[in-house]
Amino acid sequence: MYFAETGRIAVSVEPHFIAKESNSGVDYFIYSYTITLKNNGRQNCQLLSRHWIIRDGAGREEHVVGDGVVGKQPLIKPGESYSYRSGCPLATPTGSMRGNYHMLDARSRKFEIKIPLFFLRPDCPRYSASALN
Repeated sequence: MYFAETGRIAVSVEPHFIAKESNSGVDYFIYSYTITLKNNGRQNCQLLSRHWIIRDGAGREEHVVGDGVVGKQPLIKPGESYSYRSGCPLATPTGSMRGNYHMLDARSRKFEIKIPLFFLRPDCPRYSASALN
């Protein structure tokens, strides 16, 4: 488990290797990750967008920027959490991800929170492909 806290918003990440969907013969490795954001503050906040930096084991970097997460822009109330699961294919057996979320507070002020650096390795806990559904 990986963890970061920015202001009063905590982000935890748990990566998983999807062995059943990966094929080392063609350099295709599938990982999933579960993200949980917890609002430890005193006001609502909304996740507007994300910026991921994905690096494979050969050092190639990809930046992924987009609105929300898994098609949603969740509102997180004080004391509540929001979790989602997503995935990432890599051309190498190992890699890493990091980034940030762009948030909006109750006073319509934008701020960023950090997504901690986490590592993708075949020795991560394994999920079956059906666990992604």
